[in-house]
Amino acid sequence: MVVEERRPIGPANGVLQNIILENRNKLSVSGVKDVLSFDDQVVIMETELGLLTVKGENLKINKLSIDTSEVVVEGQIDSLGYSEQNKAKQEGSLLSKIFK
Repeated sequence: MVVEERRPIGPANGVLQNIILENRNKLSVSGVKDVLSFDDQVVIMETELGLLTVKGENLKINKLSIDTSEVVVEGQIDSLGYSEQNKAKQEGSLLSKIFK
């Protein structure tokens, strides 16, 4: 009998994040904690692995699910970039601003 064990590949804390970019028009991101700001050219979200900045044109958030930690952004996507998480704490979150 063969027993196979599968473990997630990632940091020691078991955090996984998936980023799927389809034809530079649709971006699906898992492991999202919060969306800090967005407009039609920039979306900034706090993820399990740091701040993720999405730049492009005509950007729209089509799905934002806190339960599943997923965000779907559509539009012309030109760049993705990670930065430090400390900046997220200073700026405050979009959801905290909405529910004040």
